[in-house]
Amino acid sequence: MTYSDSDITRAERLQGLAGRALGRLPARVQLTLSRRPQLEVDGQRLDPCLQLVLAVGRRRRRYGLCEPDPTTARARFRRELLIFSGPRTRVGAVRDLEIPGAAGPLRARHYAAPSPGACRDLLVYLHGGGFVIGDLETHDETCRMLCLHASTHVLAIDYRLAPEHPFPAGLQDALSGLGWAQENAASLGADPALVSVGGDSAGGNLATVVSQLCGARVRAPAAQLLIYPATDAAGEYRSKELFGRGYFLDRTDCDDFLRHYTQGAGGEDPRVSPLRAPDLSGLPPALVVTAGFDVLRDEGNAYARGLGEAGCLVAWRRFPSLAHGFVNMTGVCPAARAALVEVAREWRALLGAAGG
Repeated sequence: MTYSDSDITRAERLQGLAGRALGRLPARVQLTLSRRPQLEVDGQRLDPCLQLVLAVGRRRRRYGLCEPDPTTARARFRRELLIFSGPRTRVGAVRDLEIPGAAGPLRARHYAAPSPGACRDLLVYLHGGGFVIGDLETHDETCRMLCLHASTHVLAIDYRLAPEHPFPAGLQDALSGLGWAQENAASLGADPALVSVGGDSAGGNLATVVSQLCGARVRAPAAQLLIYPATDAAGEYRSKELFGRGYFLDRTDCDDFLRHYTQGAGGEDPRVSPLRAPDLSGLPPALVVTAGFDVLRDEGNAYARGLGEAGCLVAWRRFPSLAHGFVNMTGVCPAARAALVEVAREWRALLGAAGG
């Protein structure tokens, strides 16, 4: 099911306006409304706006991110993001497409930069959501901001979701989407040699694995954009202990997502946990982005270090005051919006350094 602005009720519109107004309040007022001193964990201070968002969420949240069932969770996630998304970032053009996937047609969306003639790069973007929730609508603003501020074409892929389509269905679709983009880049106004791949969270995981698996059938991407990627589902990290509860993405959410995605098979397979790949050398240039208050922080940091130690070109950007999911909070949190703009500009710089 797809929601549009017309599906939002008057009460929900007012709720969204109120949420955006709270995001513009002075930090001291936001902390007062959160009813707690500014959170400091592991030497990091949580952004006051995010602290207020968390406090409001704790009063409202009744379910985990994929509860009580995936279908209901998807609709809730989509609707909540639409309510609080704010005005859409304007780009050159937006066009919905249908492209071939591994097992049938897939929805996709092409975003063209305001000056498409000067833009030859194409980013194939894979949305987050634990392989279970998320779609083209939930990450529409994320793709728009990357398109505008990185001056790049973006092709968002609506890959198949678990549990209806468990591993490796989403991964196969991601590979198919990248291959289609390479073959059809010219028709989108891009250079076939400048097609990259990226995503956030679960989408970041798919982007890392796609970059590792490319070969004769699908060429390696020009670069990879990995925003708080899930890279080691089977590992134990300090961030899982510090932020495993109460910071937007709980450890129980991670466990539920993994169970749906792998059907209980666990996370040791390098195609699920790319940090466990035997060799990270020779991979495309990467921008790895992590957030301080994120259960996935340490495994994302470990992947960035692993790429660097393997001799890959890697830019590593950490946002210590932000939390998991910040790319979906740009409508209510100024710091999240500023961070995504910075990510887009660093992505542009990486593409330049890589020859794009």
